[in-house]
Amino acid sequence: MKTRLVALAGAAALGIGAVTAAVAPGPHRSGTALAGGTSPSAGLDPAKLKSGLDAVHRAGTPGVFAEVRDGARVWRDASGVADLRTGRPVTPGMRQRVGSITKTFTAAAIMQQVERGRIRLDAPIGDYLPTLVPGERGRKITVRMLLNHTSGLPEYLPYAFPSLRDFPAPSASGRSLDDNRFRRFSPAELIGMGLDAPAASRPGSVPGVYSNTNYLLLGRLLERVTGTRAETYITRNVIRRAGLRHTAFPTGTRVRGPHPRMYEAFYGMIDPPRDYSVYDMSWVWMGADLISTTADLDRFYRRLFTGGIVSRSSLAQMRRTVPVIGQDGQSRFDYGLGLRPFQIPGCGTLWGHDGTVWGAQTMSLTSADGRRQMSLAMNLVRWNRFDASGKPQPHPIDGALASFYRQAMCGNAP
Repeated sequence: MKTRLVALAGAAALGIGAVTAAVAPGPHRSGTALAGGTSPSAGLDPAKLKSGLDAVHRAGTPGVFAEVRDGARVWRDASGVADLRTGRPVTPGMRQRVGSITKTFTAAAIMQQVERGRIRLDAPIGDYLPTLVPGERGRKITVRMLLNHTSGLPEYLPYAFPSLRDFPAPSASGRSLDDNRFRRFSPAELIGMGLDAPAASRPGSVPGVYSNTNYLLLGRLLERVTGTRAETYITRNVIRRAGLRHTAFPTGTRVRGPHPRMYEAFYGMIDPPRDYSVYDMSWVWMGADLISTTADLDRFYRRLFTGGIVSRSSLAQMRRTVPVIGQDGQSRFDYGLGLRPFQIPGCGTLWGHDGTVWGAQTMSLTSADGRRQMSLAMNLVRWNRFDASGKPQPHPIDGALASFYRQAMCGNAP
């Protein structure tokens, strides 16, 4: 089962659907940039891409910016504002909290250690973290199960943000988002919440259940076998290896360098949407706390898919998927080892990841050969509202995003 981007453009899930900071990007002027050629091709049409990006903004997104690559040709642009109060425009090179796209970086780091023989994918996690995951769970849950969300471990987010636990019931509120703005969580504290909660399923059962608890444990595993902080290892061996200049883990509550404010609507519960661009991201750690740019994300996935970060055999393992149930408890999609396949009708299978944190949403897609790519970032999240039956209702942003994804990745394909 492939995830269709028409559906994906709809409501995001509850939370995620966190070293030395990299050098902040220099200023970028607004407007289309097209490199690698002198005239647009049928597959990379700047006018149509700009029109599609403007449509996402007009549909209700304060600001949106993107980069699309087709071989050596590059288009990047932005539409809308970075700050609703001042009207400051959003620009193509801004930095963004990229949410669960972090999972691909974490998974790549784990696969590097698999290649070195320090980690075995099908070994029990208890072999490496016997104190953290003791007993039967430690013996039955494997490293692979953590990577592809078949461990059965539940999501910790409802326990870290208790005021959201009953959503969409009227008793739910956004109070936890404000309470936790400057709260410093430890990975052990968050992992404990997930381990103490009722299991989501049996270890190894399919479909799996998407859970950020898995990737926090993978962060601890990485630290156990490398003897260094997970942030430090990934910075040295994934971020720098990919040649990324503007990607980093946060060192405080603010994003360094040019960035938009980040507006969270939480399905209409926060109205008007509130800015959460200043936030302690310890609540997501190795699951979702990276900061990057659309250009860096395109570069990262191209390097990954052309063998520049892990071996071809490791990449093949990362593309082996199983069905997984989303955080909403209803949606299903395929998931590999930190990678997801996506399907656009008439365009074939694409690979990458999406991510949200409070106020920021990002999508990065790559063709299977690494040639065609798109990364898009926006500063509004969970814009859909729920009907009386508790189902999210369609919003114009959904259709505008789906149209842009198709134009970006398929060009003029029928």
